[in-house]
Amino acid sequence: MTIRPLAFANTLALTTAGLALLLTFLRVLTPTAFVFIFNAQFFGADVASLLPTEINVLKMAGEFLAFVAGAWGFGYVGAIIYNRLTRDSQ
Repeated sequence: MTIRPLAFANTLALTTAGLALLLTFLRVLTPTAFVFIFNAQFFGADVASLLPTEINVLKMAGEFLAFVAGAWGFGYVGAIIYNRLTRDSQ
């Protein structure tokens, strides 16, 4: 079964954008909940303390675009590689 690279890349980028927006809204609206959820991803290590204390909207927008573009590229290339590897094994 092959994966359609464009559809897979779009889905991965959309999922990344949704998660990034959720974490951004949590950070702005409820910082305590953000710290709890963010640190839970790293098994309770205090990783949230490494983030900057003030929020720079321009920098966060650039990081958001980089996350989404990176996820899209990873999904597209990953689907192509997956399709080639599964075609060779058949």
